[in-house]
Amino acid sequence: MHDEQLRYPIGKYKQPEVITEEQVQHWIEEIAALPADLRRTVAGMSDEQLQTPYREGGWKVRQVIHHLPDSHINAYVRFKLALTEQKPTIKPYREDLWGSLADSERTPIDLSLGLLEHLHARWVVLLNSMTAEDFRRTYFHPEHLKEFTLAGILGMYAWHGKHHRAQIEALKERRGW
Repeated sequence: MHDEQLRYPIGKYKQPEVITEEQVQHWIEEIAALPADLRRTVAGMSDEQLQTPYREGGWKVRQVIHHLPDSHINAYVRFKLALTEQKPTIKPYREDLWGSLADSERTPIDLSLGLLEHLHARWVVLLNSMTAEDFRRTYFHPEHLKEFTLAGILGMYAWHGKHHRAQIEALKERRGW
């Protein structure tokens, strides 16, 4: 299997040219489902398995699990900024360095699984309250030097959760776990 396939088992995110209300609703459902889906994916994994990188040179499964709430907390905050300010400039963060901090290396995964459950429950309330106009609101990302719509970002984060779950699932399948 090529490194690109190991890194992106479901492919890279491709935002649709036209985002329909039905597509937005589907993405909200995927955001709502991620915590339970991830919990099922990692159920019964041993500490040794959690310490296994999902690919050579990649994060350990434990780091991937902790990365999801780290990333999605940032997304949630970015949504709230875009909903309450005109085209705010968001604060990027170094996810590679966040993933190497002690809490990502040593914290029991149940803490991050619970955090993801509660975060997504609250995020879904916010998402379901948004109008079509709200989903057209934008924020500016200074690293990419462009504006992103909340609809497009919602799709990216729905993909993001499935992407990381697929990395873990592919590792489990390759190892026969």
